[in-house]
Amino acid sequence: MDTQEAHTGNRRGRRSRQEILDAAARVMSVRGYAGTSISTLVKETGLPKSAFYHHFESKAGLLSAVMAQGAQGFFEAMRQAHRDPPEGGTPRERLGWYLQKTGEVFVHREEFLRLLLVLVMSREAAEAREAMDTVIAVRDEGRDYMRHMIRSSFAGEGEDTADAVAGALAHFGMAGFDGAFVSLQSEDGKPVSEFMEQLADAMVAIGEAVIARR
Repeated sequence: MDTQEAHTGNRRGRRSRQEILDAAARVMSVRGYAGTSISTLVKETGLPKSAFYHHFESKAGLLSAVMAQGAQGFFEAMRQAHRDPPEGGTPRERLGWYLQKTGEVFVHREEFLRLLLVLVMSREAAEAREAMDTVIAVRDEGRDYMRHMIRSSFAGEGEDTADAVAGALAHFGMAGFDGAFVSLQSEDGKPVSEFMEQLADAMVAIGEAVIARR
């Protein structure tokens, strides 16, 4: 019975920890880190305040866990979305496919990306050093992913050329993603798929210019 009670307690503990993480991700993505109090999360989850401090040492520790979980889920979704890239095709066709699939991930990972951009643009979570390290790591990994997409799209031009184009366009591609996501959040009236089409056109045009200068 003691063993069974221990297993039951562990399951409840895991559930309560996950409930806290889900609620924190949801609320922080709307109110920001500074605007989210433990009292608000207590109301959101129905769990006692003691449950929060049982799982997390502080509010900063909670944010760190939220960002780590969000980053893991986001990049897993990216890997799944891009697992069967098209064979052959032009750089525009290949890059367009990658960007459209990425746009679909954006739509389903809004909470994480919204909180990520809030943390990038503000200093409100400076006390949560581990969370901010995760923000930096996510941005770095995002650029690496962008390089991979571009390199794969221009692979037919040769390895050195594809590397050069990817290096030239990675930051621009990330800026395009950021702008498209902000527009999506602003409800400007255009679907993310349209932005991805235009971004693909722009990136391929710049990529061709890079190749012509080599």
